[in-house]
Amino acid sequence: MNRTPLQTRVGIDLDFGCSIGAKQIALLEAIQSQGSISGAARFLDLSYRGVQLLVGKIDKSVGEPVIKARPGGLKGGGAVLTLTGEQLVRLYRAIEARAQTVALQEREELSRLARPKIPPRTAPGFGD
Repeated sequence: MNRTPLQTRVGIDLDFGCSIGAKQIALLEAIQSQGSISGAARFLDLSYRGVQLLVGKIDKSVGEPVIKARPGGLKGGGAVLTLTGEQLVRLYRAIEARAQTVALQEREELSRLARPKIPPRTAPGFGD
């Protein structure tokens, strides 16, 4: 069995009941890599409206826009992260990396604990 190692997921609760987690950061990274909201929606298999709503929640959480429109032209418009959006991704990924490192021993113990147990073999003649 090929198992992937346990990953530490980080959720950050901000003031006023807002939070930032892996889903929000993945969305911002998709917007940055795809260059648009619609591209990020396709990449993440989400609706355009769902992405807009999630970006709005992120904006509300941090108190300012995390993406900005890129003017159209021959290739059309798009979206890029604002400085705040870039900082949010960078800080979240730094916290996540630190949590991965700090929790290494505990993740290894959890991995051993969660490993599927091999059922005991029955003696010949009993349940063959």
